[in-house]
Amino acid sequence: MKYHFKVRKEKRGYSAQCMELEGCFTQGDSKEELYANMQEALNLYVREPESSTDLADFPDESIRKSKNVIEVPLDPSVAFSFLMRYYRIKHKWTQQQVARKLGFEEIYSYQRLEAKNCNPTLRTMQMIKQVFPEFSLDRVVVRL
Repeated sequence: MKYHFKVRKEKRGYSAQCMELEGCFTQGDSKEELYANMQEALNLYVREPESSTDLADFPDESIRKSKNVIEVPLDPSVAFSFLMRYYRIKHKWTQQQVARKLGFEEIYSYQRLEAKNCNPTLRTMQMIKQVFPEFSLDRVVVRL
């Protein structure tokens, strides 16, 4: 998943605002620092607290990068957990319900999938695809 940031040169340094996510912005003294800060701001914005039912929007694929618009990829582990949570909430299922649908004996096995840095097996990925046919690894892993 790649989001788009509009970059502005300031008197001292740079600022950037994500075009798809209201309130997601950052700044940096150099372009390198700004880019690192954009990635950090994006990952933090998309990682909602477990108790929240708010969902970030998907990237707007009609936006094209340009001189002042930079594409910033979401960390793959954040993207994976975001998609798990996104589709669960869209289906109006609880974590317990999805855990059962995936054949997990305990809810904790499912909760790890919504946590950052999960590492699902191919078997788990196969089960996820059966429960959420719309789930796509193409959204998780992007070419840089």
